[in-house]
Amino acid sequence: MTEDELIGEIRAIAAVAAPQKLLVGIGDDAAVWQPSRSHRSVITTDALVEGVHFTSAAMPAADVGHRALASNLSDIAAMGARPVLATIALSIAPGTDPAWILDCYRGMTALAVASRCAIAGGDIVRAPATSLAITVIGEVRPSNCKLRSGMLPGDTIAVTGPLGASRAGLAVAVERPELASLPEAADALRAFRTPQPRLAEGAWFGASRNVRAMMDSSDGPSTDLARLANASGVGAVIDAVPVAPAARAIAAACGADAERWALDGGEDFELIVAVATRAFTHLATRFRAHFGRELLRIGYATEEAGVRFASGEPVARAGYDHLAGTR
Repeated sequence: MTEDELIGEIRAIAAVAAPQKLLVGIGDDAAVWQPSRSHRSVITTDALVEGVHFTSAAMPAADVGHRALASNLSDIAAMGARPVLATIALSIAPGTDPAWILDCYRGMTALAVASRCAIAGGDIVRAPATSLAITVIGEVRPSNCKLRSGMLPGDTIAVTGPLGASRAGLAVAVERPELASLPEAADALRAFRTPQPRLAEGAWFGASRNVRAMMDSSDGPSTDLARLANASGVGAVIDAVPVAPAARAIAAACGADAERWALDGGEDFELIVAVATRAFTHLATRFRAHFGRELLRIGYATEEAGVRFASGEPVARAGYDHLAGTR
């Protein structure tokens, strides 16, 4: 398949994610978008490289595409924004089956349609390893934009769901495939391969004045909460670790510590929020009514710098380090 033929196939797949505001999409030298006059633009870029962030053996091509876009959409959600368009720079390793590429785009497009995000274009190049570098542009009202820097001492810190399921899915997909027969394995694999960005939740939090700061948990709370606290110039105490049932079951089968998976595993793409404590109970009740699940408290912000457990023990930053390539 030639490059022009491949782009033509991709254009046909992505066409279903092209709303009216996308004036010029795939096929020209650049995309043309009609922005909203009353919103600010938020822009994020993330890259996934085969052998570092995913392996083709661990998941179907469509799931690779889904996961790559979900990573970016989660960053948009953490700003309280909604996505409007994405561009994809695809690097293709020699010998890559064109069918794999098209399935990858089908996975991205399905999530883009569900998220109301246009795939506006990108680039395709030949490279030693397959990778996807995605840029997503979102929009948010100025009053609804949430940053990492707004947390205050005494604020309650919470997450939008239990943690560690994605790490459990990695264990089943790569490390211990024989555990696929466990009842919890399907939930773990789903969390690992097709995580759901919390876009509706992020926009909902953005509309609340009682939500002071927000970020997504892509590298694990042991690392990301430290980033949130540092950006706000405060510290934090973790006194509860909500572990996903799938993580608890798979970790037990592996002889691993489920709480460490929840703290360090990353890629759950839940949102971490700092909420004015006086409003937390009311906000959590409304969250439950709106989304049908719990807003889970994990701790509180302090004046003292650093992140520690309630026992006083420091929380080691053991999430993924992109430069060191280790946890």
